[in-house]
Amino acid sequence: MPEGNEVHRWAARHNAAFAGRKLNVLPGPNHRFGDAHLVDGKKLVCVHAVGKHLGYEFTGELYLHVHLGRFGDFTEGTGPLPEPKGLLRAVMQRAGSGKSHRSVKGDAHALTGPYNGAPSKDDGTQPFPPEDVDWWELRGPTDCSVYDAKKWQALLDRLGPDPLANEPGDHDDPKRAFDKILAKKTSIAELLMDQTILSGIGNIYRAELLFRHRVNPFTPGEAVPLKTLKAIWKDSIPLLKAGMVDRRIVCTEKKDRPSGKVVAERGEEHYVYRRHGKPCFVCGETILRKDVAGRTLYWCPKDQKTTPAENASALKQGTSLRASRGASSRRR
Repeated sequence: MPEGNEVHRWAARHNAAFAGRKLNVLPGPNHRFGDAHLVDGKKLVCVHAVGKHLGYEFTGELYLHVHLGRFGDFTEGTGPLPEPKGLLRAVMQRAGSGKSHRSVKGDAHALTGPYNGAPSKDDGTQPFPPEDVDWWELRGPTDCSVYDAKKWQALLDRLGPDPLANEPGDHDDPKRAFDKILAKKTSIAELLMDQTILSGIGNIYRAELLFRHRVNPFTPGEAVPLKTLKAIWKDSIPLLKAGMVDRRIVCTEKKDRPSGKVVAERGEEHYVYRRHGKPCFVCGETILRKDVAGRTLYWCPKDQKTTPAENASALKQGTSLRASRGASSRRR
């Protein structure tokens, strides 16, 4: 699932490409975007990003709301639209564009046509700058629908503060998040994933921030020191901003990487996320994992000072999963 860094990156690119222009907004061939006609042909005012939500604001106080969910993604391109492929939900195109491929500024070897590099394999460079994007295609979102101003504001009101907020007011004020966390008995690992408390923090940043600040992920919110919450918030801002630039989420520091390189090599971007069963870069202890509230949590039992019971529950769950997979394999 894209986290806040990726959502804000799309907002920045699409602002540069489309803001201030009249746009064609079209549904995909499956007609699952029935609201397209409400904004088709209108001028885009700007693109908002709040947490994991995108809002394309059009004249008339209409917002095209996009939540990418776990599987949603954009494909961008220059020149004419390609033939529809796959489970295409929506298309946004500059009005009057697409008669021929336009020249692409920047790298002489830059591509024309569609581009959709996977964030995990992307170093942040693009085959064309956002100003040259003529269109995007959207596939697999959780939501793609048009909101009026009241509905958009209701969404903002129920979301927690966003470390990368570009909205005015207190949407970038973390105090209300701290107050909620300190009033909860729920584990800090679950609270950091609650978008009504903090917006834009997903599974990767959750695990990495807790490790970087040596927090036991099972600690109740009410027991986490306020200074630790403030430090996590402050740390999340440059990490998310860096993720906007290079599209990789890199949370390790040079001194802790096995390669010792300034630029993290593949496999050393994270301290704990998806490193279960491997040695911790800092202390050498084996990284553990456990499913918590429907998502997989990763931690270092030594650096994050988890209890024997907490560690044992992770090992027990891992054994059960392996046994279940083995039985399923034998049945096949």
